[in-house]
Amino acid sequence: MLRPVRLVDRFNEIERELPANWAEATLVLAVSNEAQSDRAAALLGPANPGRRGKSVRFTTARRGGSVAPDGLRRLLRRLDDEGIGGALELVRATEAPASELRKRESLRDQWKRGLGNLPADWSDIYAEVRFASTDYVERGALLLAPVNPARAGGTATLRFRSAHHFGYGVSPEMAARCFERCDEDGITGEVEILRALSDTNPVGTQGPVWLVGGRAV
Repeated sequence: MLRPVRLVDRFNEIERELPANWAEATLVLAVSNEAQSDRAAALLGPANPGRRGKSVRFTTARRGGSVAPDGLRRLLRRLDDEGIGGALELVRATEAPASELRKRESLRDQWKRGLGNLPADWSDIYAEVRFASTDYVERGALLLAPVNPARAGGTATLRFRSAHHFGYGVSPEMAARCFERCDEDGITGEVEILRALSDTNPVGTQGPVWLVGGRAV
């Protein structure tokens, strides 16, 4: 006998099928046990649900007044933990306005712009990418694997090193390609070059290191 799909896992499936530029999604949960519908609505309270019989309807949005996807995941986990099951389905989804999308600079373009602001003889970079949502961290880390990213700073932040010609760090061209893959996957955020050195000449080493928070990076 197949085990029922957890609500949080079902939401993850629905989210993956949404368009890359989705802004708001309305969902309905048909609770399998009518006696649990009150409890389901109560646990989903921050999502401002509406209940009709055994159906609970609510909305999630990437920005604005509705609960964010990460917040909704936490709420659905509470239902799963209490054994409240049901069928979770998408009612409708809206996309971000084109004007808003035009304002959002791609990760690759941010990286290229950052490189363009450095002196021509730069040799080593310590940089970070801050994803717009923690939803992007797992997938973003996979797509950025060639840059050898490390978790640092906030929960949605990855840091990495880049080297211009030799030494420790990914090439700037490979980093650009990795960010392009993230862009193609609809992942958004901010890229910032934190530290940069010029004209270094490592002798018997892989290059210079920085001390950040008491550790070498």
